[in-house]
Amino acid sequence: MLDTPFLSEAYADDGAVETDRIADLLHLTRLQLASAAGLSRDAVSKTARLRAPATQARLRDMIEILNRTQGWAGSPQMALAWYRSQPLPSFGDLTAEDLVKQGRAEAVKRHLSRIAEGGFA
Repeated sequence: MLDTPFLSEAYADDGAVETDRIADLLHLTRLQLASAAGLSRDAVSKTARLRAPATQARLRDMIEILNRTQGWAGSPQMALAWYRSQPLPSFGDLTAEDLVKQGRAEAVKRHLSRIAEGGFA
């Protein structure tokens, strides 16, 4: 599914994101995970909401961004720190977390792809 082993462990056998696994891998509580992904507490704690396509998509976006950045950030926790706190000048100094919460994860992914190809941030 993902080539980076770090957060690929966050997926269940059926491909769904497992909040307990990802929270453990990132050393977060469910509430902190929900906040980082821009989701409500219910979205990550109630089974029906957790399995909803919108919730799964938001969690997958966050995982993909963290997987893309953890190599140069140095560790999964540093990738999360970057995601939550590094202002991105190309986006008016919003963080990747801010953009994901606004539903603009694809813009962050394109930004990271551009950087990976040698473009400017």
